[in-house]
Amino acid sequence: MNLVMAAAGAVLFLILAPVIGGLISGVDRVLTARMQSRRGPPVLQPFYDISKLWHKERAFANPVEMILTSGYLVLIALSGAILFSGGDLLLVVFALALSHTFLILAAYAANAPYSTVGAERELIGVMVAEPILILLAAGFFMVTGSFFVSDILADTTSAIVYLPGVFLALFAVLTLKLRKSPFDIATSHHAHQELVKGVTSSLSGRTLAKVELAHWYETIIILAMMLLFFAANPILGIIVVIICYFLEILMDNLFPRVTWKMTVKSLWTITLILGATNIAVLGILGGVIV
Repeated sequence: MNLVMAAAGAVLFLILAPVIGGLISGVDRVLTARMQSRRGPPVLQPFYDISKLWHKERAFANPVEMILTSGYLVLIALSGAILFSGGDLLLVVFALALSHTFLILAAYAANAPYSTVGAERELIGVMVAEPILILLAAGFFMVTGSFFVSDILADTTSAIVYLPGVFLALFAVLTLKLRKSPFDIATSHHAHQELVKGVTSSLSGRTLAKVELAHWYETIIILAMMLLFFAANPILGIIVVIICYFLEILMDNLFPRVTWKMTVKSLWTITLILGATNIAVLGILGGVIV
């Protein structure tokens, strides 16, 4: 029965995540437009964009882009399938890091100035985000005694009680993962990014469509990780996640982009002060809580 439920969770993620992720992206665009006193596109515009990209004539700066962007999409989808099947959270974190390696290689393969700088910044983004994701997995292990998502969901006490600092640090990293100001250093969904589209500058057609689709998958994965903090009270968790996403959109429209040096300094400081300190205090006060 557990195996069937795990398989069902993985399949539902693979099917529904792009739909929900696309809708979230559409709502994001509408809210951003309203904040800027614009009418904005329809909510379904992201799906129209993906369809248009998918049917465009194939054009590559380097044909290896097709392989590398496919690897990026597959690994992102695999990460989510592991998460939603109740698998190992630590494996999810490592699979996400590996997936971004494929995107970085795809940008380098174009051998173009903007995409090369974007690839370097994407690498910095992985380096910045990975510590808090590892601390997140370690924190859940300390609270539940397991890295498996199924065990975390079965725990009767919401992890937010023990891991508020880790949650806030993850919220800060969410800005980077959603590619929003002030930390959208590698690429942005806005046209005003100083690197044009940064890491995706040289991608077009189906290769760009796969990257956008992978971004929808990753958005759902990160939001699901935030929901894990409220496993014992999912309704509260959904409300908190919605508020957090709205705040991300608000910050995106209020704050200017910072330099990559400031991004590293800011997020590592937040990770150290909030995340690492939270884990250290938790270890001192009780170690594994069961």
